Amino acid sequence: MMTKGNDFMRTTRIRDVVAVLLIGLVFHAWGCRTNAVRTDGALELSGTWRFAIDPDDEGVEGRWFETALADQVTLPGSMTTNGKGFEVDINTPWTGSIMDSTWFTADEYEAYRQPGNIKVPYWLQPDTYYKGAAWYQREITIPDAGFEEGAELFIERAHWETRVWIDGNEIGMQNSLGTPHRFDISEYVKPGKHTLSIRVDNRTKDIDVGQNSHSISDHTQSNWNGMIGELAIYPLRATTITDLQLFPSIDAHNVTARMHVKHVGAEDVPATVRLTVAEKNTGRKLDAVTKDIVLSKDESAIEVVYDMGTDFSHWDEFDPFLYEMEAVLEIGGTAGKAVRSQFGMRNIEVADGKVLVNGRPVFFRGTLESCIFPETGYPPTSVAEWARIFAVIKDYGLNHVRFHSWCPPKAAFLAADSLGVYLQVESSSWANQGATLGDGKPLDGYIYDETRLILGAYGNHPSFVLMAYGNEPSGKNHVKFLADFVEYWRAQDSRRLYTTAAGWPAIPENDFNNIPQPRIQGWGQGLNSIINGQAPATDYDWREIIEPYTIPTISHEIGQWCVYPDFKEIERYTGVLKAKNFEIFRDRLNANGMGDLAEDFLMASGKLQVLCYKADIEAAFRTPNFGGFQLLDLHDFPGQGTALVGVLNPFWEEKGYVEASEFRQFTNTTVPLARFPKMVYLNSEKLVVPVEVAHYGKTPITGAAASWRILKQDGGTFTTGEFGPIDLPFGNNIEVGQISQSLGAIHEATQLTLEVAVGDYRNQWDFFVYPDETYRYDDEIYITGKLDDKAKSLLAQGKSVLWSLPQSTLRKEKGGDIAVGFSSIFWNTAWTRGQPPHTLGILCDPEHPALAEFPTEYHSNWQWWDAMTYSNAINLQSVDERLQPIVRVIDDWVTARPLALAFECKVGNGRLLVSGIDFHQKMAERPAARQLLHSFVTYMKGGEFEPAVSLEENTISSLTE
Repeated sequence: MMTKGNDFMRTTRIRDVVAVLLIGLVFHAWGCRTNAVRTDGALELSGTWRFAIDPDDEGVEGRWFETALADQVTLPGSMTTNGKGFEVDINTPWTGSIMDSTWFTADEYEAYRQPGNIKVPYWLQPDTYYKGAAWYQREITIPDAGFEEGAELFIERAHWETRVWIDGNEIGMQNSLGTPHRFDISEYVKPGKHTLSIRVDNRTKDIDVGQNSHSISDHTQSNWNGMIGELAIYPLRATTITDLQLFPSIDAHNVTARMHVKHVGAEDVPATVRLTVAEKNTGRKLDAVTKDIVLSKDESAIEVVYDMGTDFSHWDEFDPFLYEMEAVLEIGGTAGKAVRSQFGMRNIEVADGKVLVNGRPVFFRGTLESCIFPETGYPPTSVAEWARIFAVIKDYGLNHVRFHSWCPPKAAFLAADSLGVYLQVESSSWANQGATLGDGKPLDGYIYDETRLILGAYGNHPSFVLMAYGNEPSGKNHVKFLADFVEYWRAQDSRRLYTTAAGWPAIPENDFNNIPQPRIQGWGQGLNSIINGQAPATDYDWREIIEPYTIPTISHEIGQWCVYPDFKEIERYTGVLKAKNFEIFRDRLNANGMGDLAEDFLMASGKLQVLCYKADIEAAFRTPNFGGFQLLDLHDFPGQGTALVGVLNPFWEEKGYVEASEFRQFTNTTVPLARFPKMVYLNSEKLVVPVEVAHYGKTPITGAAASWRILKQDGGTFTTGEFGPIDLPFGNNIEVGQISQSLGAIHEATQLTLEVAVGDYRNQWDFFVYPDETYRYDDEIYITGKLDDKAKSLLAQGKSVLWSLPQSTLRKEKGGDIAVGFSSIFWNTAWTRGQPPHTLGILCDPEHPALAEFPTEYHSNWQWWDAMTYSNAINLQSVDERLQPIVRVIDDWVTARPLALAFECKVGNGRLLVSGIDFHQKMAERPAARQLLHSFVTYMKGGEFEPAVSLEENTISSLTE
């Protein structure tokens, strides 16, 4: 349902998308002017280049820059987009850790190690691969006019190190991963033809940012070799503005423009700086401001304050109002080249433990972007594509993107500025798994250099609000190094908030903490986490975790809940990266006779995944003074062993089991919240649920209507209630009221849904009610914990037996080594070295008569927590593959075993229902288990209990010792 508030949000979003799409067309038009002088005076370099690979590093000594290279490529692009490089094989020198190396040795992967059929399971596989030096070369013609005072080579993004020669003269080397490479080639380019040679090297050498850094790793974008985005030669002026940094102040109603001016000349020169500002949203121009200055030889630092008056608009997620400043240097009445920069009147600060944007508390509702671009293997440089991505993110209720250990191109900042998306940018490093910080290695200096370049290139963008060095650092001195890092850059550039790193350390120097502890499943917790080790509830929060800190906390990489692969997605990979990993997993599923269940596995595990994300996110919203969350991830992470953690695929497209409108219920600016002390009730109990709201909208809301209703599974209404008008100031833990409802009118096992509406916003939660009865089972059904003599005798007599395996009694080779939990798999089993749980919830037929007294959908919901917590997953391959489970457990896609939580068979003359669910321990404390047992027994006592598969007694008895 689209509310009026959401209508407004979506209309605004579409309007802004159109605006940035138009900007993108302008950028595209530049790229189409191949081999020509553009309207801005620059020489366009996109198009055909000569090319050669240099795997033995012979090119420099062999002076390849003086020889016409024989091959050709098209730029912008990479070697892979041009079909260059080597065929992938078992010796391919990947960039990235491999935690589980079984692909290289295990028999089950033998077929995928053969030439012509190489398929790796760890990440998306490029069509070709190359790591080393490669040469790109072309002729350039400098026009007779326009470049008299100099020239600059501009490479928007290279991967990684570039060395440049003009006519055999080496210009220099650059190696920024997050900003353009710019070379002053003035000394060597006069009018006429010249040979430009660029050597690009994508190896990690002295500067080790970390092999898993998303700026370089094959886990994400791929370790590509090439140059993308804008490629051009710009005319330089002897006297010109070289840098324009804008520092808006809302309180002072002005913008401080800090400029550097290059002046080539022996004498000081009087000049005038003229600043003008225009509203990008309307085109209206503000009055010009001028300042007379004196330029010193070489370089001058100039500061001019531009008064915005009192009638200016702010920039934020709701109203992303943009301005553009133009700075012109005038000497002797002659105006030089205008320098322009986009900015917004935006302030960000920390006060009383909260992050404030323009004085309003903000809750960061974020996802990661880990440089995942399967079509190209490198990030897009078009505004239109980034606008598409950010529009999807906002449609799912989010307002924030963290760029994990990388910095995006300029187009991402432009799109985020236009759409009102908050960005956390990082300095291209994940110093871990071999790399370290603070130990005096070249990386220490590189981090400062990279940060300086990032702030210089993108610091004016109002969307750029948070910054960290990178991800999860290591090194014995990393804490001191990062404390100094934060203090240094905060003093240099106060336009954003700084933290040491995403993950840790949480130290007093931070403006905010970006830590992993506030989440329902932590790394290494396995089955002891909140969601797996504690009975379902929604009344917990993270106040005890964050209470020691006086600064805001934004939780680090929450979620990581997996879903089954969508094999339909394989055909979607038409670019340079292919889903060979999915092909392996599909083969495994087919080999185990379950290929026809792939779509069911996707949908069932997807529903569980959404439930887990909802639990994670709502806990963050319930926490007083919390700063926000960063999901890992809204879309799939295809590397690190294949981490299918997204409700969207790597192309930011839906998978079919949740729509944006449903997801937005618990991620929006305003979220109703219900604190259930438990999710399973007896009808003798009363439902007592406090209701609250988190509100981080554009304005406070006065007198919002607030109501609730409880819906039955068929959509009918059980009961309703009103809370009365509610005022919603900014913040969370806003009390709405308490629901107190007797459940005595419910006489059958029932699934119910509580829906709370506050103003235009709704949220809902499923809960379950069972009769408070003591079920007694007569001699018709024998319930046993082992297949004892009595059970065997009864089966021989044609009786029915329910064999409930006590937990941990199933033999390992029968499935006893499979760690079953309620939640979905956390991240994946390959990268976590088999961290529990190993399964993805249940799949069942809700209409199966064995479940008639246990209301369920086809997938896991909270009523299945008990069964999954006290269970064994029986591997039917070790019993009989003809068996079809009553309740199936969805296995890890890597192993794809047919697993049963319950199945039935004939043994001799009798009928046996085998339950991997333990119906023996703590039954007085387990109402869901009692109800499920009652449903099984009722089925067994009826006429529909007629198993189709007959098994020998010794076959079935071998399940346990």
